[in-house]
Amino acid sequence: MSSPEEEVRLSMRVMINKEKTKVLFAIVDNNLADILLSFLTLPLGLIIRLLKKHYGDDEVPIVGSLNTLYDGLANLDSSHFRTEVNKLMLLNPESSLDADCSKLQLNIYYDTQPIKYFSFENMDCTSVIMYHDTERCPCGKSMNKNLKVFTVKTSSFLISDELRMLPNVTGSYLQTINDLGITDTDGALQMTFTIGFNQIMELLKWSLLSQSPLTDLILGKSQIHKSSSIAKFELFILPPADMNEGANSSSTKFKVKATLHKSTRKLLFVQAEEDLVDFLFSLLTIPIGKVESLLDSNTCLGSIDNLYSSLASLNADKYLKTPDAKGWLLDPKLPPNYISKNQYMIFPISEQIYDFKSGSCKGKPLAFVYPNNEGSYVKGPGMFMVNDDLTVTPLCMLSTISILNELKIPLWFTHIESITSTYALTNGLNPVLEKLLKRKR
Repeated sequence: MSSPEEEVRLSMRVMINKEKTKVLFAIVDNNLADILLSFLTLPLGLIIRLLKKHYGDDEVPIVGSLNTLYDGLANLDSSHFRTEVNKLMLLNPESSLDADCSKLQLNIYYDTQPIKYFSFENMDCTSVIMYHDTERCPCGKSMNKNLKVFTVKTSSFLISDELRMLPNVTGSYLQTINDLGITDTDGALQMTFTIGFNQIMELLKWSLLSQSPLTDLILGKSQIHKSSSIAKFELFILPPADMNEGANSSSTKFKVKATLHKSTRKLLFVQAEEDLVDFLFSLLTIPIGKVESLLDSNTCLGSIDNLYSSLASLNADKYLKTPDAKGWLLDPKLPPNYISKNQYMIFPISEQIYDFKSGSCKGKPLAFVYPNNEGSYVKGPGMFMVNDDLTVTPLCMLSTISILNELKIPLWFTHIESITSTYALTNGLNPVLEKLLKRKR
């Protein structure tokens, strides 16, 4: 796994229009196709961490409310979490496909520790824990052994400017171009574009924020230059009526006290207990591919919708290393230790069973020990303030007054309502608040 200083460089052939203002399509080999598809495996929180690491706090691209949700998590004292590991898990969320992605030719995970599965010092014990060596086995021993897993591979593809992806099939070039929606190739120019770590990070950014990520990457024609002007992505969860099979009926309701602006009916912030905060933080662990699956490939995530839809139409038996790889990417599972009892949706858990062969433990199946075995990340009881941009802070009178002063809203110009809702904040909660205000008039 290379660092930016020792990076592998890959190349792709690119066709641009004669005015040199737009990329028509690119031809990529299996290595670049793998990297592009790996974006679907990235948890939302990991995306924000990688962007912050690469661009810095002052220039980090704004992906809606994900940035403020992540920053609120980072700034929240560890005493609010069940263990230090729980907070670290949310700040550095893992994917069930991390082991595969770690073997990409050019890996954006370069600054993360390689995925490890720790077993215990006691070789007669069959417990194992994922990713973290700070836990202790029920038998009292610590962990110091790690295991490894393997990768997948794809073929050659044509990629449109909007990240529509089709196999590069010999003899059907014109049909493929037509299928990509490209109608004018008159005077088109061919070039070779070299890709390193920085270009992959740029491609990740533009794939989330733009409808023309290849043009933005290769020709630099984007109108988006500063983080403050980047298109917003509103994070929300579908209501129960639209999630017939996904609702966790045992823990779907959150009680909050919402503070509203009286005249505009804008939600300013809510007072919430630890269950809602736990739910919001758990959103950071969801991979993009799962977001696409939940929202039927109809998100505001730039060109990711096109990439996801293209993969859904791909012949997995012919173009992916294994047919299972398609399902892994289209509907990625959460690692076993990333399930919270406060998650609104029920997610499938990856089944990872290993035989550890060493000493007296030859051939024994290993059972996982989970850092969040209490069923949640955030410790209760506790009260928090959640802003409309999903910034989470401990609730206190000073913080309440501070945010009102920051918004230049006098206390008497607010209205408080107690609400029980299955929805997230912002888009999901505002319709409920409007109905309550109408009843008050």
